Amino acid sequence: MPTTVLNAGGAQGGKSSPVEDGAGDSRVRTGLWIGGGSLLFAVLQSVCTFFAAMSGLRVGIGIGSLVLAAGTAKAIDAFHGSWLRVPMISLAVIGSVLNLVVLWQIRRLRKNPSAQWRVRLLSKGRLRMERVQLVLSIVTLVLVLLEERQHLLWQHHL
Repeated sequence: MPTTVLNAGGAQGGKSSPVEDGAGDSRVRTGLWIGGGSLLFAVLQSVCTFFAAMSGLRVGIGIGSLVLAAGTAKAIDAFHGSWLRVPMISLAVIGSVLNLVVLWQIRRLRKNPSAQWRVRLLSKGRLRMERVQLVLSIVTLVLVLLEERQHLLWQHHL
C-alpha cells in the first residue's frame, strides 16, 4: 500500500517544504554538536586513563631500574676496568689530536703565500663543519682529562 506524504500546505507530494529543510539542518547541527561534545569528553577521558596508566608504569620502571642497578653493579665495575677504559680513552685522544693536527695543517696551507692564487673562498657549510670539528676535538680532550682526574681521585690510579 503506497504511503503519501503531506507537505506544510497539506497537499500531497514527494517534495518537502523549505520549513522542513531548515528543521532538518538544525537537527543535523545539533547532532554534530552532541557528537562532537561526546567525542571531546571521550578523548579527555582517554587522556585521564593514559596518565593513570603511566603513573603505574612509572612505579614499575622505578622498581625495575632499582633492581637492575643493584644487580649490575659488578658488571659496571667490570666494564670500567682498565682493559676497556684505557683503549677507549687512547682512541679518543689519538682521534682528537689527529683531527686537530689535520685542521691546523689545512689552515696553515691556506695561509701559505704560494697557495694564494688557487685558494677559493670557503662555503659557509664547510667553514661551519671545520669549526664543529675543532670544538668537538677540544671537548673530547677536556672530557678525557676530567674523566682521568675523577678516576685518579676515586680509584687512586690512572
